[in-house]
Amino acid sequence: MGFREVIEHPDRYDFDVETVGECLLDSPLAATSMRVAGKAGGYVNGQRVLLTRDEAVLKEHFARYGKTPSLELAGPHAKIYHDPMWARAAIVTCGGLCPGLNNVIKGLVRSLWFDYGVRTIYGIRYGYLGLVPGFHHPPIQLDPDVVDDIHEIGGTILGSSRGEQDVKAMVDTLQRMNINMLFTIGGDGTLRGAQKIVEEIKARNLAISVVGVPKTVDNDLQFIDRSFGFETAVYETFDVLSSAHIEAKGAHNGIGLVKLMGRDSGFIAAYASMANTVVNLCLVPEVPFTLDGENGLLRAIERRWATGKTHMVIVVAEGAGQELIAGEEKRDASGNVLKKDIGEFLVSRINAHFAAIGKEVHVKYFDPSYSIRSVPAHGTDAILCNLLAVNAVHAAMAGRTNCIVSQWDDAPVLVPCRMATIERKKIDPDGPFWQAVLSSTRQNYYFHGEASE
Repeated sequence: MGFREVIEHPDRYDFDVETVGECLLDSPLAATSMRVAGKAGGYVNGQRVLLTRDEAVLKEHFARYGKTPSLELAGPHAKIYHDPMWARAAIVTCGGLCPGLNNVIKGLVRSLWFDYGVRTIYGIRYGYLGLVPGFHHPPIQLDPDVVDDIHEIGGTILGSSRGEQDVKAMVDTLQRMNINMLFTIGGDGTLRGAQKIVEEIKARNLAISVVGVPKTVDNDLQFIDRSFGFETAVYETFDVLSSAHIEAKGAHNGIGLVKLMGRDSGFIAAYASMANTVVNLCLVPEVPFTLDGENGLLRAIERRWATGKTHMVIVVAEGAGQELIAGEEKRDASGNVLKKDIGEFLVSRINAHFAAIGKEVHVKYFDPSYSIRSVPAHGTDAILCNLLAVNAVHAAMAGRTNCIVSQWDDAPVLVPCRMATIERKKIDPDGPFWQAVLSSTRQNYYFHGEASE
C-alpha cells in the first residue's frame, strides 16, 4: 500500500482517532516535572503530523479534499477524560513472544502510577483468555515494585495466547472489574480483537478507552516506522549468521542456511542480511523465486561455485517460497496461515540436486526463531518500548480509543486500529531498500548473471 491509495480511496483511509467523550478534567501533569514551569508547549492538543513528505501527494490530496493526509500527534493533553483517582486500568499481552514485551508492561505501569496517580492496575493473564472467566486465569495486581526488574528478562510476565474469544464475555469482565482503560499489546490479530471489543463497548454505551501498543517482530503493521522488538531481533541474528558463515567455510562447497522469522514480510531477513554482509542470498516472501531452471535457486548456487568460491550463506524468511511446497493449508488459533517449513524443504532439495549431478555439498541448517524472539529488548529498542508505553497512557487518559501508538517519521502519533491492520506492510521489490539488499548480497548475479563477480 502506498500513499497514492490515500488519494484514490479516501473512503478506506480515515485517520481520525475515536474518543470516548469530551476531555473536561485538568491533567495532573501540570503539577509534575514533566512540563517545564512557565512553558505552554508541553501539551499536544490536536496537532497532527503529515503522513508523507511527498509534495505532489500533499498538493493533490489538498486539491481534492481540502485537507492533507495526517496523523494525530501523541503525547500529554492539558485536559483529560478519565479521573485518575477513579481510574482502573488493565494490560493484556497477546500473540507470539517478542523482545520488549516486559519493557512495555513496565512503562505502562510506571506512567499510570507516577505520572497520573492511577493506583489500580491489573495484568490480564494469558492474553484474551484472561478476560473470559471460564478459563480461570485470575489477574495480577501490578505496581512499580512488581514490574521493577522485569525489563531484564524476555517474554511477558503476564503470559500470552492466540485466538479469538467471546467478545461479550470479555466486555462483561471489563465491566464487572470497573475497568475504564484497556491496553492491548499485540499484532494484527490482537488489534482486530481490540476493534471488536470497542464495538461491544460502544454498543453498551460504556466509557472504556482501548489503546494498543503494536507488537510485531516482523515489523509488518502499517503506518509504523519500526515496531518494538524488531531492532533487537535483527541484532540477535548477527551471531547466528556469523556461525553459519564459519560452518560454511569449514567445508568444501559449504552452505550455511539460516531461516528467520517473516511470515508475509521479509524485513528481518533483509535487514539481517544487510547488517551482516556475509550473506550471499536473501529470500523473502515479497520476491518469488524458483528452484529449477536457468534463473532458479539451484542454478544460483552453481554460479556461486563457478566464481571460485567454495562457501555461501543463504538467509530465507519463513514465509518465502511457500508456493514451492506441496501440502494443505493450515491455520493457527489466530487465523494466520501456518507456513510450511521452507528451511527443511530447501535442505532436502539442495542435497538431492547436487547428489544427482555428482557434486559434493555440505548444508548446515540454522533455525533460531524462538531463541531470537524470547530475548529482552536491547538499547534503543528498549527506549522505544518505554516511549510507546508512555504515549499509550497519555492517549488513554485523554479518552482516545480504538487506536495504537506509533512512531511515524520520528514523531509519536496515534493510528486508528482499522488503519494499522488494513493490510500488511511489505518490502517493495522495486524500492531503494530492496535494491540495497541486492547490492549487499550481489544475488542478482547468482540468479541472473546480471553483474560481474
